[in-house]
Amino acid sequence: MSGYLTTHVLDTARGCPAEGLMIELFAIEGETRTHLKTLVTNDDGRTDEQILPAEKFSTGTYELVFHAGAYLDASGTPPEDPRFLDVIPIRFGMSEASHYHVPLLLSPFGYATYRGS
Repeated sequence: MSGYLTTHVLDTARGCPAEGLMIELFAIEGETRTHLKTLVTNDDGRTDEQILPAEKFSTGTYELVFHAGAYLDASGTPPEDPRFLDVIPIRFGMSEASHYHVPLLLSPFGYATYRGS
């Protein structure tokens, strides 16, 4: 079995998928942070392709960066200056070749994540 990485972003304040949210993927090695990919969520709050597909999968430490502030601005959430949540980094490890799913449940004042399936 080959490993791969996916996500799903849900806007819990509005009760819908978070469409149009930019996500960046970084590989972390010690103090080095290497940008691998930038994607945007579709109308289901998912990316149109796997964030890290099987042919590029490698175990290690990674970081997904969710650009929540820009999404909240575009979705009509009342503005703040600065926003309470703007850029949300989630650092995690992938230790085996399997499906890693890192979803984000988002509202203007809080978020949650977990290892999904």
